[in-house]
Amino acid sequence: MAEKTAAEKKSKATNGVSKDERKYSFLKETENNHGLTNDQMVHAYKAMLLTRFTDDRIDTLIKQGKATFLISGSGHEAIQVACAMAMEGGKDWFFTYYRDNGIGTALGITPKEIFRHIMGKATDSFCGGRQMPMHLGSKELRMPTASSPTGSQYLQAVGAAMSCVYRGTDEVAYVGGGEGSTSEGEFFEAINWAARAKLPTIFCIQNNRFAISVPIEQQTAGGSVYKVITGFEGLHKFHIDGTDFLESYATAKEAVRLARSGEGPSFIYADVVRLRSHSASDSQEKYRSKEAIEKDKMNDPISKLERLLVERGILTDAEIESMRKELNDLVIRSAEEAFAEASPDPSTVEDNLFCPPEEQTKINYEATTPAGAPIVMVDAINHALMEEMEKNPLMLVYGEDVQDGKGGVFTATKGLSTKYGVQRCFNSPLAEASIIGTAVGAALSGLKPVVEIQFADYIWPAMMQIRDELVMYRYRSNGAFECPVTIRVATGGYIGGGHYHSQNIEAIFAKCPGLYVVMPSNAADAKGLLKTACQLKDPVLFLEHKFLYRQGYAKSPEPDADYYLPFGKAAVKKEGNDLTIVAYGAMVEKALKTSRELEKKGHSIEVIDLRTIVPLDTETILNSVKKTGKVIVFHEDTKFMGFGGEIAAQIAEFAFEYLDAPIKRVAGVHVHIPFSLESTALPQDSWIMKAAEEMLAF
Repeated sequence: MAEKTAAEKKSKATNGVSKDERKYSFLKETENNHGLTNDQMVHAYKAMLLTRFTDDRIDTLIKQGKATFLISGSGHEAIQVACAMAMEGGKDWFFTYYRDNGIGTALGITPKEIFRHIMGKATDSFCGGRQMPMHLGSKELRMPTASSPTGSQYLQAVGAAMSCVYRGTDEVAYVGGGEGSTSEGEFFEAINWAARAKLPTIFCIQNNRFAISVPIEQQTAGGSVYKVITGFEGLHKFHIDGTDFLESYATAKEAVRLARSGEGPSFIYADVVRLRSHSASDSQEKYRSKEAIEKDKMNDPISKLERLLVERGILTDAEIESMRKELNDLVIRSAEEAFAEASPDPSTVEDNLFCPPEEQTKINYEATTPAGAPIVMVDAINHALMEEMEKNPLMLVYGEDVQDGKGGVFTATKGLSTKYGVQRCFNSPLAEASIIGTAVGAALSGLKPVVEIQFADYIWPAMMQIRDELVMYRYRSNGAFECPVTIRVATGGYIGGGHYHSQNIEAIFAKCPGLYVVMPSNAADAKGLLKTACQLKDPVLFLEHKFLYRQGYAKSPEPDADYYLPFGKAAVKKEGNDLTIVAYGAMVEKALKTSRELEKKGHSIEVIDLRTIVPLDTETILNSVKKTGKVIVFHEDTKFMGFGGEIAAQIAEFAFEYLDAPIKRVAGVHVHIPFSLESTALPQDSWIMKAAEEMLAF
């Protein structure tokens, strides 16, 4: 206990900033209650009470076995309700975190809606029972369904703010989080982007001094992230008492004014108290002294607002008591009604991974035949982007070095910023999580971001934004939010790039439900598939093999502006009867070369180009295998845990009785791609030729 007390003495409510330093001119009350009417003050009180009583009831429900989890906002209510009341639900954007229930309640989310969510009911309007409790969301309120990863919401709010500016509105994007989440690098990336671009973002950090059990001194240099961010130019900074409703409201009101008037982002560092443990599975008594917990209770924001309401003659003690009983009864009744409702139908478990067909963009696929002058793949990609930007003014292209005069390190974006302006094609910071995270927010708010990750080898800083955010939004919101981001990535080897410019990543991302994965082998397919990606309402990972960008054999007649290829339709590049080779990307030409050589010896080899990894055209593969009886699965990525293993499993499960030989896989060696030994690690022509000869002789 002595150690706990010592740590808490360091963790002061002001985090080392004196009261005098924390005063701002707008806090001077020049009009009663900073312009709030008595009714609005009562609304704030009711919202705070409902938030607290809902927490109390969830705690009881857990003890009764009717609920399983709680992350409480008790002690945070004043700053949350203040921010909600300073903004406009349905106009502004709210990127909440798992403790932000007060935001939702102040905007009109009811206790029954929260209890439906807590109990995982089919009627849960936030996520349809998909997510564990405490993740609010509302399409009507422009509140994208929250998630659990700490700090992932910051970049998304910046992307939404970027969208607000691009669309010419005066909308504002709020994003909330605890002080512990500011230890994540994405927080600083978001602050940097918003400050640099002067975006209408309000960062509200609710400092309760503990990230679960870790005190802020063990999180942040100097014990205050407010001190850390002071060097960001263009960022308005406020350190306030977040348990004081009027101080919180005045600050939020000022931040909204600055944002709406084009004066850039604000950072509100609100000192609050944590009146409950981090969650229902935590016990703060293990790491906090009884004295410190009791001291926090003396700073309860609800008690402070009650005293203010009585002092100013807005409510009497009797009215407060009556209101408390009325709202508590409402909460208890709402919980009972929610408990009686049905759980989700098990048959819906796969719903909303992708856009339902009836809601998907209507595309007339393969309406024309590629008949233009021969074109290399990188130019076909460039032309696809040009054409789709022309068709869709809400489409943005950005990433590292994409702007003219560079026009991309491979020139895939050459001319776009010249033709469409740097508002639509622009350079991002060198930060992959920033690229994807902002694209998520922009897509949620109505834009169509088509972003570039320069090399597949460097996509990993963005992995959380892709795996935990981008591909999960539609599913976790039960179809309420779509996130149609297209990510272009240069991938593959054969360029002497060594460890960090040669990776293949399709197998890893094929494991992400809700993500389309595309990998063309020639210019016409690249153009048709990319144009489709730019039209669809789902996330797409578009893999461009950089070795193919200017290869003569990957050239093809250029399709016109109306040429679109469907996802999930493989191409039979050469028909045959003796052996099937299933390939994609740079391996298609190697397979065709082997087929042509063996044809001279009287063999008939069928070559299938998958074109898309997800969706996988299993039907075309199985039909071919049933015809030939023999199959080689051929890809560049490592054989161990490569995507070919999934293809082989599908064949073994659904066409085993048609096989005349074991399935053979030809793929890369399970190593990091070496610079001087690349030809030893990556599949060569001789590898597939040898495998084909062995299969034909079996």
